[in-house]
Amino acid sequence: MRAQRIGDAEWLGSWLIAIRATCRASPRARAAGRFGQLALLAIGMLVLAAASAQPALPMGPAEARHLLLRTSFCASLSETRALAALTRDEAVEWLLDGARTAPSTQPDPELDRWTPRSQVRAMNPQDRRAWQRHTIQQGQALRVWWFDEMLATPSPFTERMTLFWHNHFVSSLRKVRPTRLMYRQNLLLRQYALGSFRDMLHAVARDPAMIQYLDNASNRKDRPNENFAREVMELFTLGEGNYSEHDVKEAARAFTGWGIDGETGEFRFRPAFHDTGMKSILGREGAFGGGEVLEILLAQPQTAQTIARKLWREFVSPDPDPAEVRRLADVFRRSDYDIRALMRALLTSDAFFADANRATLVKSPVELLVGTLRQFRFDVGDVYPFVVVSRQLGQDLMAPPNVKGWPGGEAWIDAGTLLARKQILERLFRDGERVRTPVATAPIAMRASATAAVSAAPAAGGANAMTARTPTRFQKALQSVRFDPAHWASQLDRDSRDEIEAAVLPARALHRVTSAPDRLALLRQLVLDPVYQLK
Repeated sequence: MRAQRIGDAEWLGSWLIAIRATCRASPRARAAGRFGQLALLAIGMLVLAAASAQPALPMGPAEARHLLLRTSFCASLSETRALAALTRDEAVEWLLDGARTAPSTQPDPELDRWTPRSQVRAMNPQDRRAWQRHTIQQGQALRVWWFDEMLATPSPFTERMTLFWHNHFVSSLRKVRPTRLMYRQNLLLRQYALGSFRDMLHAVARDPAMIQYLDNASNRKDRPNENFAREVMELFTLGEGNYSEHDVKEAARAFTGWGIDGETGEFRFRPAFHDTGMKSILGREGAFGGGEVLEILLAQPQTAQTIARKLWREFVSPDPDPAEVRRLADVFRRSDYDIRALMRALLTSDAFFADANRATLVKSPVELLVGTLRQFRFDVGDVYPFVVVSRQLGQDLMAPPNVKGWPGGEAWIDAGTLLARKQILERLFRDGERVRTPVATAPIAMRASATAAVSAAPAAGGANAMTARTPTRFQKALQSVRFDPAHWASQLDRDSRDEIEAAVLPARALHRVTSAPDRLALLRQLVLDPVYQLK
């Protein structure tokens, strides 16, 4: 046991150093003489002129894998082959054309059930506790449904974008207790994921989950609440430093009266609570309402730049190029905030495909788990264990840590989460066809998740009631997970070490595999390489 701990510590240290070094590494041009610079410039102009006269070439496998890994959780062998024969423009259009606006799986109808406020108030203490326990269970069911959708969807790009917007327009089950509100917000984000940002911003501002999360239901003319007004400027549109405290106070007055109907769970505007007076916001004056304030924010160039910069960090690199951000923001504004146009410009850019920007982003827990299960065609029945493991790794679906969302990047990795990632991957690739994992012998992260409460902020009595049943479900679900390495390898053109490595990793392995007695052992070594944590 002591030797195992020492081995884990050494492995963990090398992972931390390797991942961070790989993320930060990028080619650096060396200084050249003036004559050399002019010669290179002349050659470059000739190459560009020749390229402009030639039709665009197919991407090839490497670029296809990069595009899929950044947009689709993983790069499956079949899709990589298909996209490799396309140009960059054609491949991106293929992704956009396949995007959905609705989920492909149907959730339990209970997720969309609403209990009127008057009915809750009329409950006796025992019935209210039962209702609270049911609400906790439904919150976990919502997480399971979304994870299952990410695993099963024919358009993983849609779910990647929905996950991005969930971390932009943040709401959380920790505060938004009725599950229906978070479920409907998830549907809303998917509906607009690649549509109009203008329409999405207006819809989110009226979304009951957002209204409850940012306290706008208590925003009234006699006592304005500034939470939503502040976050819609700082996080959703303009970005920090592009507005004043006066703007926040005046915008809060414009959103007074926006609330929720307790009997239906729908948006409701209450004119009696609305401040109809004159307001001054970002140099504009008028008797503005909330919708007009949103249009004022959309008219500011900083809004397009904020979204372009954030999407750059999500899909290209941790360090946005200011000139490219301005270019992308200009595309965004000229298209009247068409997200599809912005993503087309971003994903077909030279910067996106640049060698310096490949394998530089850390996979989030959800990307790691969903991507692994999709990449290797795991047969998964109940995805519940992976939902709670994702939470243990720092990404609790439907419950980001605060209004700023998950910070992402290197924040995903520390000594604890890296060791847990290693244990989970080892377990998944240990037994071949079946993952035999009794809770008592499961990796530490899985055991902790299996006995944890199902909600970060459970109602009274809810956690204990659920925890009693959790291990049984956890154990049964893990025992049903199957992986067949021979079936996966049957897709390969050549069952060689180099081809398997290229199919699994976004770049060359940091630790070269020197020996592997069989295919499963080789896969295990590859997924435990630090590069597997990157995209």
